Amino acid sequence: MDKTQMYADTAPVVPSAAPVPTGQPAPPVPAATGGRRGWWWHLGEMAIAMLVGMLLLGPLWDAAGTLLGVNATLARPEVAALVMATNMTVGMTVWMRHRGHRWRGVGEMAATMYVPFLLLLVPFRAGLLDGGALLLGGHLLMVPAMVLVAVRHRHHTPTAVRRHPAVVALARRWPTGLALLMTVDMWVDPGVLSPWTMLVLPGGYLVIGVARRTLRGPGVLATQLAGLAAWVALTLVAVAAGGRTAAWLVAFGWLTHAGWDLVHHRTRRVVPRAYAEWCGVLDAALAAVMVLAILTAAG
Repeated sequence: MDKTQMYADTAPVVPSAAPVPTGQPAPPVPAATGGRRGWWWHLGEMAIAMLVGMLLLGPLWDAAGTLLGVNATLARPEVAALVMATNMTVGMTVWMRHRGHRWRGVGEMAATMYVPFLLLLVPFRAGLLDGGALLLGGHLLMVPAMVLVAVRHRHHTPTAVRRHPAVVALARRWPTGLALLMTVDMWVDPGVLSPWTMLVLPGGYLVIGVARRTLRGPGVLATQLAGLAAWVALTLVAVAAGGRTAAWLVAFGWLTHAGWDLVHHRTRRVVPRAYAEWCGVLDAALAAVMVLAILTAAG
């Protein structure tokens, strides 16, 4: 046996990566968060997630307060501060877990939402602070607390998160969930929108089409302009008619635009599919609310 063969026989064997079976998703890979830029990006994501939590959950609290008759209690500064902290915590927790952060880090970041308000409740109760100072001071103290927690966990590597197929399926339908959450308060107190709101319906497609440069295909721009003309005409007729007729025309206009969204969602034209899904569900839900308001008023 020569030396080459001997070295080949004694060389360490490096195991190759196991092949992924056909049709099976690859294991999730933790996102890289190293570096100063990644650290600041993480804080920016957190701030956006907290803001989204407040925007989406705020209407739910309003609706619950109306149904349970506790709006006065929810309006008290100390209660409003804790409700706001809860909304921010929910948004932040969902996003951090989505990014693969460990529960310990999530819990510490959640504490930064509550602790500043809880500390300021003592001087507030003593009459040293008013409601505005309580809310402002809590937010000001929250910023350095978040930074300290982020610095503490800056070297931690996100864990791989394996999600249940049902959770993945729901996550893919996030535009639908967002649209439904945005209409919660209107279901509690149904009403009819102004006819002028119908001018927003075709405007969004034109603005997005110009920004994405998706109006250049054959007949695309002409179709969008025809839709604009149709909804402008419907708006003017509703304004001129007024009363119950106008209400039905507005509901019809929003429902028709839901069909418009469905067509664009299927054809993948002009706007992203996520936008078409969100817009379609929102339009259909608002149209249903307006029909309910019209029928309720008639009864």
